[in-house]
Amino acid sequence: MSELPFQLLIRRDSPKKTESLTCTGLLRAIPGNRKVYDALWNGRDVIVKVFSHKISANRHLKREWRGLNLLQSRGLSSPEPLFTGETENGQWAMVVEKIADSSTALDIFNKTQSPAKKLDLLITVCKEVAKQHDKGVLQKDLHLGNFLLSGDKVFALDVGQMQFFFGQTARKESISQLALLALYLPASDTESIGILREQYAGVRGWRFGKSDETLFQKQLIVHRKRAVGKGLKKCLRTSKRCLQIKFGRYVAMFNRDFCEGAEPLDFIKQIDALMNEGQILKKGRTSYVSCVTWNGKDVVVKRYNHKGFIHSLRHTIKRSRARRGWLHGHRLRMLNIATPKPLAYIEERKGLLLWKSYLVTEHIEGQRLYDFLRDSKTGEEERSKVTKQIMELLERLEKYRISHGDLKHSNILITEYKPVLTDLDGMKVHKWNWIYKVRRANEIERFTHGRSGGHTARGDTDVFRKGQT
Repeated sequence: MSELPFQLLIRRDSPKKTESLTCTGLLRAIPGNRKVYDALWNGRDVIVKVFSHKISANRHLKREWRGLNLLQSRGLSSPEPLFTGETENGQWAMVVEKIADSSTALDIFNKTQSPAKKLDLLITVCKEVAKQHDKGVLQKDLHLGNFLLSGDKVFALDVGQMQFFFGQTARKESISQLALLALYLPASDTESIGILREQYAGVRGWRFGKSDETLFQKQLIVHRKRAVGKGLKKCLRTSKRCLQIKFGRYVAMFNRDFCEGAEPLDFIKQIDALMNEGQILKKGRTSYVSCVTWNGKDVVVKRYNHKGFIHSLRHTIKRSRARRGWLHGHRLRMLNIATPKPLAYIEERKGLLLWKSYLVTEHIEGQRLYDFLRDSKTGEEERSKVTKQIMELLERLEKYRISHGDLKHSNILITEYKPVLTDLDGMKVHKWNWIYKVRRANEIERFTHGRSGGHTARGDTDVFRKGQT
């Protein structure tokens, strides 16, 4: 295509004639598949989709055209389909109505700060999804980016990813999609999730029974795990939030906020010197931990030392502990489990072998759980509140089959806001439930006996023991 703006001629299918449009802006481009333009047609604002796939272009166009017409026939809101045809260079094109003064629900959601307004937006979209399900329409790729809002009206987009049924959408599939929408709410906000569920059930005329609730909770876990998996892949490549660096024998990932206004390579080059000059927290043969200041931020750096050829070979195959810690930190935070924010990981290699690695996390001020429970200044109300929060933390770990690997009082920091889980070196996400149950039973036994650095709590952790039995 030419530089914008440009004239686009389309040989229309019906009636047979050539239409001239002025393309004024590129809205989206999927290389080798399609481009979407803002355009003017006979003085009217429209959207033009040009399909370019060598094999599937015509099939993609027909699927979207059919979907738009089916939505219209079922009384559901979507942009009005205007016409289809071929461009001068033989590509298939479709022209649809442009919805004035509109934004995607995702854009609005991301710009909204108020939790109450975010919930209102989700309820608006949820009601439209319920209407679609009631009319036998199922979106295979359900997310807020596929809904356009203009005033209080919701328009469906990406109809090529929709399935159409003669009757209503089945209950199981409907509940699964409701769970997808609920993912936009914090996992801990059970009240808002409940409101969203009730609003959906009200439109469908449903009574949400016990079996429905069980299925809904299972689907929440399934979808959240899938979303976390996608999110973790983004943490291993350059993206909006992360920056990948390859320099000589170093490979690193940085959080963009952490290195904003500074040069990450400088941090890599001087990291050992910074650690030696910082507040040394641990200096062992396996790892070396120091609190340092860089780019105006206090951070904790943990270096995993080289311990010989076999050790390096094993961690080259398994991937570095720093890389695993980076991913574990992101995973827990995505699941709303408090842990220090991972800011960077760095790997140093010699040839193909991993030699050393470094994990950088935010520095958090807090009191170890062991010390908190024995502090004479800790009141009963505060102790009870923290105990409840830790029980919730353990329940979330269980929900996603996560074992910490070294769950003890010294690895939980009590901060002003909530308990924070630290030292994720031994963390694992288990596929097999029976293996997880054995691992968890051992962890809870150790934790409830309050073992921390060789000490044992007497009486202070009875509540944890009771809560797990």
